[in-house]
Amino acid sequence: MIVEILATDSLGVRSMATCVSAGGHKFFIDPGVALGPKRYGLMPHKLEFLRRDFCWQKVEERVKECNFLIITHYHHDHYNPEAYHIFKDKVVFIKDPEKKINKSQKGRAALLLEHIKHLAKDIVIADGKSFEINGVKLIFSDAVPHGFTDRLGYVLQVYIKENYGFLYTSDVQGFPLEAHKDFVLDMKPEVIFADGPATYLLPRRFSPRAWEASLKHMSEIIEKVRPKYFIVDHHATRDVKYYDRMNELTNLAQALNVSCCTAASYMGRDDLFLEAWRKKLYKNEISLSPEQVQQI
Repeated sequence: MIVEILATDSLGVRSMATCVSAGGHKFFIDPGVALGPKRYGLMPHKLEFLRRDFCWQKVEERVKECNFLIITHYHHDHYNPEAYHIFKDKVVFIKDPEKKINKSQKGRAALLLEHIKHLAKDIVIADGKSFEINGVKLIFSDAVPHGFTDRLGYVLQVYIKENYGFLYTSDVQGFPLEAHKDFVLDMKPEVIFADGPATYLLPRRFSPRAWEASLKHMSEIIEKVRPKYFIVDHHATRDVKYYDRMNELTNLAQALNVSCCTAASYMGRDDLFLEAWRKKLYKNEISLSPEQVQQI
């Protein structure tokens, strides 16, 4: 089994686009790439647009090789509303478009389904369901809140296992709720790709209480599951203080022989926190060339 994270926030874009090769098939989870519309009162830097286009090209190319697509929820950094063609002839596992969904995502889901219903090979509502495909276990959580409350809707977590277990959390924002954590404790994966806490929004739009709960539950996951890799990214790596925020967790992980890292590090790459660095990019305090942001 091979897990490849093609695009995410530590790789320069808002995304969690992941391809899992297992059982002679390829499963693509959340084939979307986006940019944060405003940070520090600034629109995305020109290098961010270059990076977005580069990452989307890589995602689009890889999706062509995949048999199965998975859409964990209907935010545009998790699927591309301008690229319905990628669903052609795919089996598509989706979050329920009618139940446990907010108004915004319900409208997006309806539009997506209207466009792909005659393109996809099959469309399967996946909430809480389990499948076995050529010896590969594919297990979906029940719908859980997108973060500390359900204001932003609900998401599905995904577990895939062949010779080892991989768990993709989708947008849980650091496991602030018991429901987020429990699925991980039940699956006991060797590799976790987690959407970390949205600390860049502290204290107004991400509460200190949610941050405290996230740290507690992430620590519990490390202690009880002992994964080989605990990848903390997406919302978390939008914070320029990411490594300071994660220091306590990283020290715990290191003591238990768990690699707590960014997706970039997991993929053998240097961090590219373009959104977090946006202010410095505009001030030319970070030296990056167009060629550098258009590399794998």
